[in-house]
Amino acid sequence: MLMLFWILAAYGMTTILVYGSIFESTRDFIIKHSTFFGKLITCMLCTSTWVGFFFSLLFGGLANHYFVIPWYIALFIDGMFTAGAVWMINGIVEFFEENRIK
Repeated sequence: MLMLFWILAAYGMTTILVYGSIFESTRDFIIKHSTFFGKLITCMLCTSTWVGFFFSLLFGGLANHYFVIPWYIALFIDGMFTAGAVWMINGIVEFFEENRIK
């Protein structure tokens, strides 16, 4: 249950950061002033990795609930897991958006 909450919350947060109108002016500012961070904030895979790191620090780590590992390894695993899960959901959503009946 915790994993499902983690994935859905990460997908929601990443979608808001990458596509949400509430962060549009912030995104435009970042894109205008930094090529590296501009690419990072417009990429679902990149942004979701950092959301995973943030969630790991905020919630104490998802991997720590299942394994006894140091926090810095859990931080890395959480970022990679979050990136993969969000990327998979985003791929499914994009597939249905492109192939919907018109």
